[in-house]
Amino acid sequence: MKKILVLIFLISSFAQAQYTVNGTMSPTIDTDWVILYKIEGASQKFIQNSKIKIDSVDIQGKKQAIGSFSFTLPENTKVGSYRITYRLENAGFVDFVFNKEDVNFGFHPEYANQTVTFTTSKENMLYKDYVDNISIAQEKLDSIQVAVLQNQDLDLKNEYKEALKTVNNIQKGYLEASNGMYVQPFIKASKRINLPEIIETSEKYMATMIGTFFDPIDFKSKTLLNSAFITDKITDYVFYINYSPDPATQQKLFKQSVDTVLSKIENLSYKKEIIEFLINQFETDTNLELIDYLFDNYYSKLPTNLQDKGFIDGKEALFAAEIGRIAPDFSWKEGGKQLTLSKLNEAENYLLIFWSTTCSHCLTEIPQVHTFLAENDQVKVIAYSLESDSFGWNSFKKTLPNWHHVLGLNKWENKTARTYNIIATPSYFILDANKKIIAKPEHLQDVKLFFDKK
Repeated sequence: MKKILVLIFLISSFAQAQYTVNGTMSPTIDTDWVILYKIEGASQKFIQNSKIKIDSVDIQGKKQAIGSFSFTLPENTKVGSYRITYRLENAGFVDFVFNKEDVNFGFHPEYANQTVTFTTSKENMLYKDYVDNISIAQEKLDSIQVAVLQNQDLDLKNEYKEALKTVNNIQKGYLEASNGMYVQPFIKASKRINLPEIIETSEKYMATMIGTFFDPIDFKSKTLLNSAFITDKITDYVFYINYSPDPATQQKLFKQSVDTVLSKIENLSYKKEIIEFLINQFETDTNLELIDYLFDNYYSKLPTNLQDKGFIDGKEALFAAEIGRIAPDFSWKEGGKQLTLSKLNEAENYLLIFWSTTCSHCLTEIPQVHTFLAENDQVKVIAYSLESDSFGWNSFKKTLPNWHHVLGLNKWENKTARTYNIIATPSYFILDANKKIIAKPEHLQDVKLFFDKK
């Protein structure tokens, strides 16, 4: 009897020592998996994956497919910010906090964070309720402010003060309600700095917003650092709030906003993650100026043990052959001489073409390039042929006189081709006299257009 009682006790204790995270999505989606991550700094740590179970329910007389999933977390699961993600293409996600309580929520998969509703978890229910209420109140306050900026003859000072009072009361109420809760730092950090009086000019309004944007955020808070909160705020500040339609001005604003953000982060490990995050963001637009700025002014000044050589080498290789870079150097033998790209001194411009005799498109297009540039003595062509052997190349190159011809064996695995990130032939690079890449035409027509304009 004692053994049975002990067994029952152990089973009961084990059952109580677990937590569950349950989610439902309506409508369902065309994937059967969902992944749970823990957010740590600016990165995500894999925790578990789960299958999506599809059920059919009756909603207002119509059958609706509902997707549901569940995760079981052990007692020692760390308190913190978590994220579930689903779908590879157009991936979606829902963020929540875990603080030793079950979490249940439902959402629309196309508008996850806007539609998520928590049905258990005091922490998440309170924070979602706060976000919804403070957003409505702040939008009303902003609408009054914008109305005055658009028409300064309006007298809405009293309306502004009443709306501001509502915002402040909501903020104060939720701060009190969240005492001792994990989500309180998020509520504190979400507070907008609203001036006590309505602002009369757009310039002052933007200056106030930009100047006070990070004031409520405690950059030393481990709770905030180990969430998506600060990263999202940094994204808004760098890429949306500091905006100019003029490209040159925008580059200056990018640098200023990057300086502001990184000046506020003291934790070096987190600063490293944010620098890498920003580099990856600027990579999407191939903004080499800002990528170089971040590497030269911030990443290279991190302690050596924090710098990721693989990350550095990867980015250098990725952007080695982009517009604005000096073309990666290479050498070849020609007419008994050793030639080097960087040492050529023959023309105002160079056209570097990666092509192949096994590429039918090249066999049509490359002779057209030769005819087009035949009378242009300001352009010298370097034809880099990617081949498995020299047989076809030896004969075909004779039909293209007055060009530099380079044989690149091993085809796609050729070292120079990999350095230039060649994934298709023909690929064109236009260089200036100093071998800086000034254009990467996609088609022959683009090549012709470039040189016709000169």
